Amino acid sequence: MKLHHRRGEAASLYQTFQARRSARRRRLGLTLTVLGGIAAVGLFAVLSRPGDPVKTLAGVRSAYARAPSLPGSCLPRPEGLQTALNDIAARFQGKVGIAINQAGCKWLVGVRADEYFPQQSVSKLWVSLSVLDAVDRGQMRLDEPITLRPDDQVVFNQPLRWTVLDQGSLTLPAQTLMQDSLSLSDNMANDKLLWRVGGPDHVRMVLSERKIEGIRFGPGERLLQSAIAGVTWTPDLAEGYKFDEARGKVPFDHRVELLGKYVADPMDGATPAGIASALGRLGGGELLSEQSTALLLDIMAHSKSGPRRLKGGLLPGWKAYHKTGTGQELRGTQTGFNDVALVEAPDGTRYGVAVMIGETRLPNPARLEMMQAVSRALVASHDAARGGAATASATPD
Repeated sequence: MKLHHRRGEAASLYQTFQARRSARRRRLGLTLTVLGGIAAVGLFAVLSRPGDPVKTLAGVRSAYARAPSLPGSCLPRPEGLQTALNDIAARFQGKVGIAINQAGCKWLVGVRADEYFPQQSVSKLWVSLSVLDAVDRGQMRLDEPITLRPDDQVVFNQPLRWTVLDQGSLTLPAQTLMQDSLSLSDNMANDKLLWRVGGPDHVRMVLSERKIEGIRFGPGERLLQSAIAGVTWTPDLAEGYKFDEARGKVPFDHRVELLGKYVADPMDGATPAGIASALGRLGGGELLSEQSTALLLDIMAHSKSGPRRLKGGLLPGWKAYHKTGTGQELRGTQTGFNDVALVEAPDGTRYGVAVMIGETRLPNPARLEMMQAVSRALVASHDAARGGAATASATPD
């Protein structure tokens, strides 16, 4: 009887914990909805009529939203930076790929730069690129209302989910969904935009049309994460914690095997060189209109995710327009831990940077330190090439 009573107590405590956790998440969702609503009000107030040039939210910082520009000359290929990256990668315990190139220039330095690494949420960049391409072509509008419903749930991080479940539906402008996708890495917002713009095949077409090489686009969040975990996707897995429960039933050895295959040949893989080059071209205004380029960079500049990844190693006056990615973790092995950025020096020189960890057993602080070491090496290389020296030290973001 005592054992039965204790089990009942435990079940009751667990239910209370779940209820409190759900309430916290719902409050977060409501907060995001209010912020999104405020943004939407500003958006609808300033957006133009069909056929007018693209306009964006009021309050966009001019420091980030200015038209893209490049310095007049390319720096020589920085051999010292290549040596530094070799040392950083050699010290890191795990599979890591690094690539850096100066925007508008032909050189690239890196380590394992032409190997494919899991992108995870880095791939959200290519969805937003496709959305803004559609805006530039007049096929979509930034103020287009898009409605999220419970059957739009996906897996893992999706802050808007709780508001959608509480209210039954949630309608937001396309631009607000794009901001949530890039800044908060909201999987639901990103997936809704993906299918609105035409699905994975359309994103692949946009990448191909722009001759962006070394980047694969996967099948979408549901199928990608299910395949990695050894779960057959069904719509009911989006409800509650059913996906986690289904994943937990997959034999451990099988999950290890599948995760290893994914890291070795990821269906959403990209090479660090491909991403760094694409970001350099974005910063040079080659991929989108001037207005869409400014908007995308502004959103990336204000991203809430990964403040201590690449950004953590930059000095004051440097900027990072970036996107993170974080994959599944299995008993201490982290996969797909990434940060990619268009990094801008105080003199306006821009660099495409990609740091991609395929897998590692190192804890989070060691991963962050490695990424920050890459940023510090870039700063030191730039200052040396320009004949100056960094006088301030990086501070925690």
